[in-house]
Amino acid sequence: MSKFGELIHGNIPVLLDFYTEWNESSTAMHPVLRDVAAALGDKARVIKIDVDKNSELAEALRVKGLPTLMIYKAGEMVWRQSGEQDANTLIGLLQDYV
Repeated sequence: MSKFGELIHGNIPVLLDFYTEWNESSTAMHPVLRDVAAALGDKARVIKIDVDKNSELAEALRVKGLPTLMIYKAGEMVWRQSGEQDANTLIGLLQDYV
């Protein structure tokens, strides 16, 4: 969990994607997240978190549906949504916090 704290406490927004490889909606988000990361470059970070490998963190954050997306800025969660999102929506959300 201390590593998680380090990830989310920066001055740039961090988009977290909680996913599993066996969930179709989760894997459908992979190319979308690549597009988001490419569009924003170093203005934001995109981090994928495998729920199967990070179950304690997923439980602590009450991740139920997959994929679950969260945006953190300076250690605070500023946005959260479960389900698929399109790249333009995510880019727009992240730009609000850049």
